[in-house]
Amino acid sequence: MMPGTLPEEVVDFENFLQQTGGRQGGWDDYDHQNFVKVRNKHKGKPAFMGEVLENLPARTQDEVQQHEKWYQTFLALEERKKESIQNWKTKKQQKKEEIFKLKEKAENISLLFHNKKDNQKRKEEQRKKQKLAVEAWKKQKSIEMSVRRASQVKEEEEEKEKKRQKEHQRQFKLKLLLESYTQQKKEQEEFLRLEKEIREKTEKAEKRKMAAEEISRFQERDLHKLELKILDRQSKEEEKAEKQRRLAKLKEKVENNVSRDPSRLYRPTKGWEERTKKTGPTGSGPLLQIPHRAIPTWRQGIEKRI
Repeated sequence: MMPGTLPEEVVDFENFLQQTGGRQGGWDDYDHQNFVKVRNKHKGKPAFMGEVLENLPARTQDEVQQHEKWYQTFLALEERKKESIQNWKTKKQQKKEEIFKLKEKAENISLLFHNKKDNQKRKEEQRKKQKLAVEAWKKQKSIEMSVRRASQVKEEEEEKEKKRQKEHQRQFKLKLLLESYTQQKKEQEEFLRLEKEIREKTEKAEKRKMAAEEISRFQERDLHKLELKILDRQSKEEEKAEKQRRLAKLKEKVENNVSRDPSRLYRPTKGWEERTKKTGPTGSGPLLQIPHRAIPTWRQGIEKRI
């Protein structure tokens, strides 16, 4: 069926839909329905755009303004299409009435002419009228088929658009899920990396702490050993010094007792002198040997050194 059989307004409307993304202007069903709902609520006043932007945060102000211009054109062309179809229906009804009147008139005329000539003429006119009626009927059928075809094409396009929008939404949701999964995986990897880094730092800190404690323990042990060694040395030195002091005191005591007049040991004591005085010269005779006191063993070495 040739496109020329369609009314011009119908063709313009269908071309507009094909060129601008269907009956939703390239928007998905959810966004477009929200747009229309808010627009009808505000009766097309400019204030409705603010509420549209609140309901559709993914859309920009420029996108909403462009969609409003598109929707105004859409409504105007759709109204022209409806008027054109209504006019077409009216004309169709008028043609039906004309055909009926012609047929009725033809029937009345056939009753007026009884002779063969008039009857032949009537039949000829009737054939012509019938031919015209058939041609009109064919043209009417052609227009009806064109309209049905256009409506079918429109429905098919709308169905395709719905499927496309549905697939677009599915792809968009899949993309969001993938991005969310990628972000979660990235955050998890970052968390594991930080956890590992903290664990390694903690382990290093624990090792350093243990090493410091071990070093401190060894140092304390070595220091304790050193202190014991020093105390032992000091004790030995003090013991040696004490021994030397005692020897020195003992030596000093001995030296004080024997160093005054060593020759007095060979002199007679006062008691001996008194005794000799009492006995007189008639004693037992001359003194040939003077008895000496015994020298203690511990003084023998000192006497020799003196």
